[in-house]
Amino acid sequence: MQYMAAVLLTRAKEIRDDGSIVEIVIWELPEPLVPSTHRYKYRLYYGVAGRSRVRYDNERGKVDHRHVGDQESEYLFSSVEQLLADFQSDVERWE
Repeated sequence: MQYMAAVLLTRAKEIRDDGSIVEIVIWELPEPLVPSTHRYKYRLYYGVAGRSRVRYDNERGKVDHRHVGDQESEYLFSSVEQLLADFQSDVERWE
């Protein structure tokens, strides 16, 4: 069996005039990262002065989730496009 490597779909970082940072990293994996059922590994971040305001991520052993301020909640992943739209919506609400 040949190993299929992860594919970087996007990596972007924006430092805004107000000093806030938006960073998006999304990988497509050869197989789901348990317990996820989709094949994406992602980290979406919005913060300022070293403090996270909005963060979406997934990791091995933990369900997809998001952080808004100090609150963490499960995130129901449906597609990369919806993930980006939901993240953008949360960033806009924070601003």
